[in-house]
Amino acid sequence: MIGFLGGYTKRSDVKHPEVVFANYLRIRYGPSVQAAAFGNHETQKAFELIRGGTDPDKNGAQSSAEKEPVKIILYGHSWGAAQVLEFARELERHSIPVALTIQIDSVHKMGQNDRTVPANVARAVNFYQRRGLTPGRPLIVAENAERTTILDNLHMTYKPEEIQCDNYGWFSRVFNKPHHQIENDPRIWDQIVTLIDSELLRPDKIEAQPRSSTR
Repeated sequence: MIGFLGGYTKRSDVKHPEVVFANYLRIRYGPSVQAAAFGNHETQKAFELIRGGTDPDKNGAQSSAEKEPVKIILYGHSWGAAQVLEFARELERHSIPVALTIQIDSVHKMGQNDRTVPANVARAVNFYQRRGLTPGRPLIVAENAERTTILDNLHMTYKPEEIQCDNYGWFSRVFNKPHHQIENDPRIWDQIVTLIDSELLRPDKIEAQPRSSTR
């Protein structure tokens, strides 16, 4: 399970829910899962973690002991949510499937496509709000609807006093609060836990996807 942080936040910043959530996942599921949060610019480190789980020998090929399916779940907020789909495309280029992508108030980064979910992703969900300086992406769609199920595009709304964002400075709290309210909303993270629980209990195997020749 890989989480990507928004903005220029460092993965060591425990004030942010994405980091706290990765720690929670490790406690909740124990040694059966690996969970880590990364800055949205640390994709190489994230890929090394994925590669370690899908190809422990790092020889580019799976041995018979490595053929048990590994479920990959990606989540992120803001630029980190945009990075979720960008990273999924990187995995697609290596024929690595993704079980579930979770975007929280995705904010487009120049040169990236945070709207179209690549075909190596089995299921995807999008949480968003539309206020503040950086409103989230309101709609995600499947590149290939036969291979990807869009679970939902969930529109969230907030009153100014509803969810506090004390983990952010005054500028963000005054001018862009809704964008950080959705990130700090415990209801969002509760729904994500439910989705992950459901995903980990799914008996189906995730098959590797063909390499894309059009990237």
